[in-house]
Amino acid sequence: MGLGSTAKKLQTVAERAEKVYKRLNKLRDEVEETQNTVKSIESEVAGLEDELKEQRAVLYAIAEQQGIDADAVAAETHITEAEAKAQAAEETEAAEEMTAPESDTA
Repeated sequence: MGLGSTAKKLQTVAERAEKVYKRLNKLRDEVEETQNTVKSIESEVAGLEDELKEQRAVLYAIAEQQGIDADAVAAETHITEAEAKAQAAEETEAAEEMTAPESDTA
């Protein structure tokens, strides 16, 4: 094998290595950007959770003043939502069964 052939192969390897290096740097930047976004979102969520706790405390205080059992209202809401989800799941399942092709067993 001549020196020209070896030089060409080394050049090809160097070019591929450079492309990989560029891709790796781009990926590193994207990962860093994603991490920064996640940190920012975590901070926003923590703030929203704190605000929600404050609002819940105010609502419970108002409910107590009005003689309303806020826990019972919340429980009833959860039950209603669960029943609605179950009903929707049953309807979806029934619709899928109606549109499913019949299989030949003959």
